Amino acid sequence: MNYPKSFTDLVECFKRLPGIGGKSAERLAYHVLSMDKEYVQEFANVLSHFQDNIHYCKKCGHICEGELCEICKDETRDQSVICVVESPKDVFAMEKVREYHGLYHVLHGTISMIDGKTIDDLNINSLFERLDGVKEVIIATNPTREGETTALFLAKLLAKKGIETSRIANGLPIGSNIDYADELTLLKSLEGRKKI
Repeated sequence: MNYPKSFTDLVECFKRLPGIGGKSAERLAYHVLSMDKEYVQEFANVLSHFQDNIHYCKKCGHICEGELCEICKDETRDQSVICVVESPKDVFAMEKVREYHGLYHVLHGTISMIDGKTIDDLNINSLFERLDGVKEVIIATNPTREGETTALFLAKLLAKKGIETSRIANGLPIGSNIDYADELTLLKSLEGRKKI
């Protein structure tokens, strides 16, 4: 016996979300079926409002509800330092540390030959448009093959502009054991060592 078309359509929509497979999509559809009609309407309205009001900042590429994000509008932040990250969620992660007070630039991905993503697919041009007065660019892409490739490419481009470029340190996470670390993590830990 097949599901009704409306149920199947909702399951297919849920399956398009990252990390949601067929069984999870079915569970979500059954949950929506058991929800109050008012809550379903509220949920639909919030989704629609989200789609209409959330944009990327024209300056840095972070998410916002206006033309500029709160960070770009904040004149108390250090305008001479830009931290380059892969996605808006990385900005939120960095902000949780509460130690970085510069600006950000969101690339919206990394160079990935497997996925067919080149430098032209990234938010890089706007980075070079905002380098006046910038003394340092911190590259904080993930320590993956794609993140490292992107970081090296950016570092070369920035060196041509005479901008000091640094890379966030990679290594062992706090609380982990050396014997569980892979070779690349240990290598990065050794390379990023500092005097104590």
